[in-house]
Amino acid sequence: MIERSHLEIFRAVERQGSLTAAAEQLHLTQSALSHAIRKLEQQLGTPVWLREGRQLRFTQAGEQLLNLANRLLPQFEHAEMLVGQVAKGQRGSLRVGMECHPCYQWLLKVVGPYLQQWPDVDVDVKQEFQFGGMGALFGHDIDLLVTPDPLHRPGVRFEPVFDYEQVLVVAQGHPLAGEAWVEPGQLEKETLITYPVAPERLDIFTRFFLPAHAAPARHKTIETTDIMLQMVAAGRGVSALPRWLVDEYAQKMPVTALRLGRQGMPKQIFLGFRERDSEVDYLVAFMKLARSIRWN
Repeated sequence: MIERSHLEIFRAVERQGSLTAAAEQLHLTQSALSHAIRKLEQQLGTPVWLREGRQLRFTQAGEQLLNLANRLLPQFEHAEMLVGQVAKGQRGSLRVGMECHPCYQWLLKVVGPYLQQWPDVDVDVKQEFQFGGMGALFGHDIDLLVTPDPLHRPGVRFEPVFDYEQVLVVAQGHPLAGEAWVEPGQLEKETLITYPVAPERLDIFTRFFLPAHAAPARHKTIETTDIMLQMVAAGRGVSALPRWLVDEYAQKMPVTALRLGRQGMPKQIFLGFRERDSEVDYLVAFMKLARSIRWN
């Protein structure tokens, strides 16, 4: 009753915003698209969308089918891509999802050697996910998820591949710059600059400020590492980043790293993958190479 072509129509309408644009994307006439949906509605016994002026609004049934389309179509397309690559004698494509803003520099150290070792495997990196990183993994939008905060679920395995320390970054002229470590109370008058991530997912809050019942005076978000560290170097705030990243930037701008608490804040980068892919050779090779990378 429900065919792949129906799901493609739902996704196209949701993305394009109108029947006319959806029909054009799918290389159909608008009348053919409308006829296919009317026939589906007759079989289902319920409408799938309603017209509101020039706009279409999905009904509850339509929303269910749209969700189904967003889950299944990427799996169809991924399978077709893999089969097509096999038919052409190619190995495959490794799609890496990023849930770690500062991890690109680390990833580049892995991708370069990997592409040399596996010349018949392409690597694609994604950071924007409609249903989050785990949703992208389950939905076959990605094959590997890079994250410092794994969410363990049935069917998915996470392997630690890189140990690092999360540190506080301050300008070299900051009053705290000479300290070996800092305590939460010392930052209560500071502006904390972070990536645009919810505070409940930031270790500087969950593992440093909250246990001490403390908080910074202000919290500012910036998307790019370069601008963030430029702000820190200019004395506009402090930030929390991996030590290996701070050490690299400290060679070209006046910033320095301080330990978060006397014991510091150890962290790990994890690679998450579907358990049924655990024997895919080029995926296993990527993880093995990732474990071997050491930051100089």
